[in-house]
Amino acid sequence: MELRDRIAGLMGQARNELAELVALKSVADPRQFPPSECARAARWVLDHFAQVGFTDLRLEETADGSQAVYGARPGPDPAAPTVLLYAHYDVQPPLDDHAWRTPPFQLTEVDGRWYGRGAADCKGNILMHLTALRALGDQVPVNLKLIVEGSEEQGTGGLEDYVPRHADQLRADAILVCDTGNAAVGVPAVTVSLRGLANVVVSVESLSSEVHSGMYGGPAPDALAALIHLLATLRDDAGNTTVTGLDNTQTWDGVPWPPEQFRTDACLLPGVSLLGDGTVSDMVWARPAVTVLGIDCPPVIGSAAAIQPHARARLNLRVPPGMDPVEAQDALVAHLEAAAPWGCGSRSSENPPASRSRPGPAGPPMPPWPRPWRRPTAASCPPSARAARSRCATCSPTPTPTPRSSSWGWRSPRPSCTPPTRASTPPRSPAWPWPRRCSFKPTGQGGRPEGPTIEYHRNAL
Repeated sequence: MELRDRIAGLMGQARNELAELVALKSVADPRQFPPSECARAARWVLDHFAQVGFTDLRLEETADGSQAVYGARPGPDPAAPTVLLYAHYDVQPPLDDHAWRTPPFQLTEVDGRWYGRGAADCKGNILMHLTALRALGDQVPVNLKLIVEGSEEQGTGGLEDYVPRHADQLRADAILVCDTGNAAVGVPAVTVSLRGLANVVVSVESLSSEVHSGMYGGPAPDALAALIHLLATLRDDAGNTTVTGLDNTQTWDGVPWPPEQFRTDACLLPGVSLLGDGTVSDMVWARPAVTVLGIDCPPVIGSAAAIQPHARARLNLRVPPGMDPVEAQDALVAHLEAAAPWGCGSRSSENPPASRSRPGPAGPPMPPWPRPWRRPTAASCPPSARAARSRCATCSPTPTPTPRSSSWGWRSPRPSCTPPTRASTPPRSPAWPWPRRCSFKPTGQGGRPEGPTIEYHRNAL
């Protein structure tokens, strides 16, 4: 039987197994999904690779608490080359299930294609390895090793820490990473290089508490506006990424990505322009690109007429081949520090990024964020505030509702007359994972930051 026919005969099994794997909610963030989901996915991978001849299979604990599946399959000739197969079983969180056209954790066929969280990235690639090995049978002339990690999407560095300490175990002549795509459906492609990345969380703080926009708006610095100003400096009017110190003029000399095809592939709306002054291929494959992954601020529904005292954003910087991600991360942080508006300076104590673990001085303990505040007592409000019957949340005669929560932390519905005191650390927001290596701005007297501050939490891959 021809190889193509054998593969066609295995597609039904592949579809059923992919449905099983997609149904496992293996998001490597215990704040969003129970760790048991990742544990079940890891065990599923181990059991199914055992069925295709892998031995010495085991679950390896990594530094970030995730489990990597390791195994080996000897070939017919011990002297033959060794190929390491790579994949990951964890997935991105689905966030709003109702925004999906199909259920995220239920494999669904639409127009001949299979949809579900992880169906392509990267559970589909796990099934690709399994299906190819089943189709080839004993006709694999090389020795095989396997590593399937469980925290790739979170970027918390589990495998990065594991690999250097187990170099001999993972040593191979070639590594097959199939967490990639083709230039077009039906057009075979070999990916020989991938963009690196550096993640930075920038936090802006300008006030010790919210204040009323009607009373203080204008001269009082708005942390959210400062953050918006800061983010706007990362691109020029043409949409080029403009991080000081990073070359954004390189060109791509390989096969081009036609602009109209890119518009279709990227789902651009009619009338929306492509970014940058280079070709699509230049922008995607030869130049750095910064993306704002998320912003913590009050939601529109429930927002109050208050000047925001703090806001933060998570940035993702993609770097092209040949550009060092750690140097790129340093350049991004330096750019943000230099562009901080209204005196929002930074003196950061930086720990090593995740991609380059090396000894270094330990910074001060990272402060909890978002920060809940204890309501001060009425006696702590100055007499002038009480006499003026101000809008203080403590001493105002108007009944004060219970503080409400949002995705970015606790906030009082009205400001207090006195600087609040920090309470115990709250559960962290499920919106994004904390990097395992972070830096923060040292605080001033009394544990409060010295004036408006910017904090950077960093993780480069």
